[in-house]
Amino acid sequence: MSGGVAQLRDEGSQTQVAIAGAAAGLVSRFVIAPLDVIKIRLQLQVHSMSDPTSMRGIAGPVYKGTLGTLKQILREEGLTGLWKGNIPAEALYLAYGSVQFSAYTYISHLLDAVPAPYHLPGAATSFISGAAAGACATTATYPLDLLRTRFAAQGRDRVYASIMASIRHIAEHEGPAGFFRGLGAGVSQIVPYMGLFFASYESLKPVMASSVVPLPFGTSDAVAGTIASVLSKTAVYPLDTTRKRLQVQGPMRARYVHRNIPEYRGVASTVIRIWKQEGRRGMYRGLTVSLLKAAPASAVTMWTYERAMAALLAWGEKWKES
Repeated sequence: MSGGVAQLRDEGSQTQVAIAGAAAGLVSRFVIAPLDVIKIRLQLQVHSMSDPTSMRGIAGPVYKGTLGTLKQILREEGLTGLWKGNIPAEALYLAYGSVQFSAYTYISHLLDAVPAPYHLPGAATSFISGAAAGACATTATYPLDLLRTRFAAQGRDRVYASIMASIRHIAEHEGPAGFFRGLGAGVSQIVPYMGLFFASYESLKPVMASSVVPLPFGTSDAVAGTIASVLSKTAVYPLDTTRKRLQVQGPMRARYVHRNIPEYRGVASTVIRIWKQEGRRGMYRGLTVSLLKAAPASAVTMWTYERAMAALLAWGEKWKES
């Protein structure tokens, strides 16, 4: 505890944590879905508007910047184009939020129980718990993440007719491993990201709550989540780009909105190839919209989680009294 503000690991039972986490995931996904589609389209683009030599023979669209991509998707695919992949994404965020917060509180309690002199300081406990929770949630929900990416990568021409059709096609043509393409990059990214995020959030939360200018409606949780997210996302973004490039590998690679996505194999070789062929810009393509997405996503997630947990705790108290 610090400044009277409860740490996440001290709030609620495992069931309450799972419910609040699922609610936070669902609300967050609905809010940031269009930005997520824009980010994925930019990350999969291997050519640059500033390099005329890379524009030759491009069959798919060429996106320039966040606003330009938004306008182009609306013009060519309509409003629904901004919510492509939303069904698997909603399932992903619901499951991810539930597993993430449950694992975080469970692991935090285990580490808190370590006796002296081996007991870890609060920041270290938050980092390790966040990293482990992120790895667990990423692995458990990865097939949904892959489906979300593939549907978001579709243009006007549909690659998969439906969710079930995509599952059948991947199982038939790529096998079980097809659902986990890029998992190594996903875990490599999420471990430092979630570790940094939770450590930053737990440190910033009491500072924001006790600020000179009080923030209304519990928005101190949202502000802490926003700052923590921006810092963490920027640090690990190249691995996120690598994950997206690997997720669209397979027999349907040439049918996505970008027709010229290269064939990649393995995390390390993908990172090296992107760096050599596209430079730093390629590694960080879509970072601006990613931060625009990550900030409100984390803010909404943490705000919703804290509000849902407060409601569940209040309901639990009333249930005991009745």
